[in-house]
Amino acid sequence: MLGTSGSYGAPAGGACSGYLVRSGGTAIWMDCGNGTLANLQRHCGVEDLDAVVITHVHPDHCVDLYGLHVLSLYGLEHRGLPVYAPGGTERLLGSLVGGDWGGAFAWHDVGDGDRAEVGATALRFSRTHHPPPTMAVEITADGKRLVYTADTGPDWSPEAFGPGADLLLAEATYQDSSDGYPFHLTARQAGTLARESRARRLMLTHLWPRLDPAISVEEGEEGFGGRLTLAAPHLVATI
Repeated sequence: MLGTSGSYGAPAGGACSGYLVRSGGTAIWMDCGNGTLANLQRHCGVEDLDAVVITHVHPDHCVDLYGLHVLSLYGLEHRGLPVYAPGGTERLLGSLVGGDWGGAFAWHDVGDGDRAEVGATALRFSRTHHPPPTMAVEITADGKRLVYTADTGPDWSPEAFGPGADLLLAEATYQDSSDGYPFHLTARQAGTLARESRARRLMLTHLWPRLDPAISVEEGEEGFGGRLTLAAPHLVATI
């Protein structure tokens, strides 16, 4: 876990959404929220990345791509790193670099139902209930499945990838008492979706920083019907 804070950085350990997924010799940086590039470098050399996945263009999921751009071109002189993102991401984010990424990235547009292979892993994408276009991600390797909801409201389900994920990494922005936004989940909703999709394990992430995480865990476990894990920066989960 490189960053787990929802929408903006929390006072403690405040990096936003970002995750390093590794299988064998394959390393994927999934979401590049603010603060995650610094944390990534504590666990993986940037030159060892095989791909970047951006689920959508909200800054708390993509803004550290700019730091990676500078480091790749001027620090490592490295070009052509594959970036998988919803269509239009290259153009939208490119406005801050004058439309010229300098060849640092090889962009791949992905949409609902698309697939890709990165080293030892297979990726699938599913459009979630969240604007702008947002892709949940399934990563499969060695017979194990990680499903990451990205940002979504309750009208999307992990069952889009089929039941029985070995680990569901689910956004849980709000709590029952929150005056929530309809395109995010409460912790209880995340737990319910995990239970209904028969996920084997559940980890909550993307919590709104001003809420008590202990309450999110309690409500999420009630929805899930079992124990769950709360994501935190530098936590390592083995699937």
